[in-house]
Amino acid sequence: MSSREVVIWIDKRWYDALSKYLKGETLEEHLEEVIDQMCNQLPEQEYERISALIWQEQQETKQAQEASRRFAVFHVTEAGSSTYFVAEENLDMLQAACRLRSYCRKPPEKSPMRFTGMFSRGEKISREQFDAFVAERLDNTGRVTGAFDIDMDKGRFDALHIMDGWQCFRIQDISTAAYYASKKTFASQDERWKVFLDRLDGKQLTQEIEPGYLSGSRTLRAEDISFSDEVMENGNLLNFYMDVIFDPDKVFGTHVCTAENDDYVNVYADYDMDARRVCETLDVCLVHGDGSEQNYKYRLTEEEQALLLPKMEDYCQQRLGCSLEECCARYLNEQQSGEDLQPTMV
Repeated sequence: MSSREVVIWIDKRWYDALSKYLKGETLEEHLEEVIDQMCNQLPEQEYERISALIWQEQQETKQAQEASRRFAVFHVTEAGSSTYFVAEENLDMLQAACRLRSYCRKPPEKSPMRFTGMFSRGEKISREQFDAFVAERLDNTGRVTGAFDIDMDKGRFDALHIMDGWQCFRIQDISTAAYYASKKTFASQDERWKVFLDRLDGKQLTQEIEPGYLSGSRTLRAEDISFSDEVMENGNLLNFYMDVIFDPDKVFGTHVCTAENDDYVNVYADYDMDARRVCETLDVCLVHGDGSEQNYKYRLTEEEQALLLPKMEDYCQQRLGCSLEECCARYLNEQQSGEDLQPTMV
């Protein structure tokens, strides 16, 4: 957008006197208002023509800035907390690995911040925004330089490859590979990448260890949530079978609500009795018409977790005859006595 500077010279005594007279604004701000008023007094057609040109130039500038933007997106789970954020940095997998190694090597007492604090230009985003940026990364537009899912609690590092999809490694292996890749001070970037990839060769975790994630066009609503069958205890988790009374294709991005196949989904939600909270994912089992199955996970937003909690509470009272808190207390008592929790089904 083209601009022109207008300079007015005025005696300092006039400036000081006028500044005292103007209350709540400077002389410069007042003159800007005067110019705005003068612009508004132009012929309507001329005013609209110039306004349209300025708006168009502003939009083109924004589009150009957005097109040249380079950033990476992260989903980080740490200390039981899940955060989605965008880092306004041109980060690839090797650079993200180096940043992670630097964070992990700091003594906890000297590093009270979370991993997200390693990025000076970071901003939280929603899960839906993260999923959209993941899709853009796969489209290889050039803007999203990396997409990462890092679980500090489980020691897992997932990086999205444009051609091969999500690739998963142990954080320990990623940190070691980053160390050797950065060991030679004067090595070229290509040399660093070769060392990094060589060190990770054969270390990739298989998909069977951790199912893939599903996402659709909308999230769960209160009216979508109901349970049936028994509430099962699995270690420290209470497992609830969810009735699929909603459109799973819209929520999970599957393709089962169709006459083209006989596929369907089974959905399970968990309550963590140690942490006393709804778990962050649903287990989704996609059952194909030929009897084969594929296991997936669905990330719950905080809002969805909040919707599930009272539903679980009500179903526990209905099915087990006790509250979630009572289930947790009985579980902890049994843990202390070395026995398994066995709720009485009613």
